[in-house]
Amino acid sequence: MTTFDHGWTTEQRALKQSAIAFTKREVTPHLDQWEKDGELPRELQKKLAHAGLLGVGVAEEVGGDGGTLMDICAAQEGFMEAGWSGGAMASAFTHGIAIPHIIQNGSQELIDAWVRPTLSGDLIGSMAVTEPGTGSDVASITTRAVRDGDHWVINGAKTFITSSVRGDFVTTAVRTGEAGAHGISMIVVPKGTPGFTVSRKLDKMGWLASDTGELSYVDVRVPVGNLVGQENHGFYYIAENFVTERIFLALMGYGHALRCLNLSVDYCKTRETFGNPLVKNQVVRAKLVEMHRQVAVARGYTLEVAQRYVAGENVIAEACLAKQTAVDTAVWVADQAVQLHGGMGYMRESEVERHYRDVRLLPIGGGATEVLTDLAAKLLGYAG
Repeated sequence: MTTFDHGWTTEQRALKQSAIAFTKREVTPHLDQWEKDGELPRELQKKLAHAGLLGVGVAEEVGGDGGTLMDICAAQEGFMEAGWSGGAMASAFTHGIAIPHIIQNGSQELIDAWVRPTLSGDLIGSMAVTEPGTGSDVASITTRAVRDGDHWVINGAKTFITSSVRGDFVTTAVRTGEAGAHGISMIVVPKGTPGFTVSRKLDKMGWLASDTGELSYVDVRVPVGNLVGQENHGFYYIAENFVTERIFLALMGYGHALRCLNLSVDYCKTRETFGNPLVKNQVVRAKLVEMHRQVAVARGYTLEVAQRYVAGENVIAEACLAKQTAVDTAVWVADQAVQLHGGMGYMRESEVERHYRDVRLLPIGGGATEVLTDLAAKLLGYAG
């Protein structure tokens, strides 16, 4: 089996091995059922927390397990290498996008109410930015919050929101000011608030173990204290966390690809055609080597960008490019894995078929490749 352990400290290697062991014990035996159920069991959050894997990279002062982004990378590499689906990963770790804004900018009351219980596995959070008419254009959201005494009154809709069906709260991007980026705020909306509903659970091509929904806000009243940080600063809070979100998606991308490579190597060594294993064919070996090469390149680039981010560098453009490199690798390698598996690769009982469906979202989620390429062009000075 191909594994990449270079670049990790001794502690990070141990963390990666813990993630692999947890996956084999608590995830892969149940993953097919979770895919059929369309969501993860809530007890998985408690198990991850108990294993010290839910709060990796989050400060101990707010209930996390400590460490840096590189520790998160090591753990996620272990999870994906051992066979997590994209949907399971996205749903189990939605707090990676739901709570950073609260930790970085929110009040102590919000941290105590939502962050700590989430990191202990008692609550599930999600983040709602995307709207039916805006997609990757965050600055154009129209869901509006209006101040009314000691409350915010919210009206609007969100879509494609991960963990929104089973979630206990949603960190919601709303318009509180003028049009454009300068008028956006972040407000925590608890589940069960009158007027706040999951209007529809969405059926998807992949990420089946992840509950994804459309949200409706009709005269939803929440206390003014649920505002995260300063009013009309929400766009900047979202933007500062886009780098880590895109690194996470890049990790997921090369993780899918590495898993597909290993599954394909095993299959090609055992599957016989015309009296010989598939690997006896030069064209098959060449394909496996190219799959390995692309995974290695995507991993190296992603972890370099992550290390630079931890060192304090501005890597907004590089994160965009690392995500594209890794997710393009995922799409290509998963496609080759299905091809190498032949008819079995097209069957739902084949794991590579699941990866093939899951990876197709990655060039879209977290900012479509086309949008991020244009952003990178501007940041690199190529826009004229």
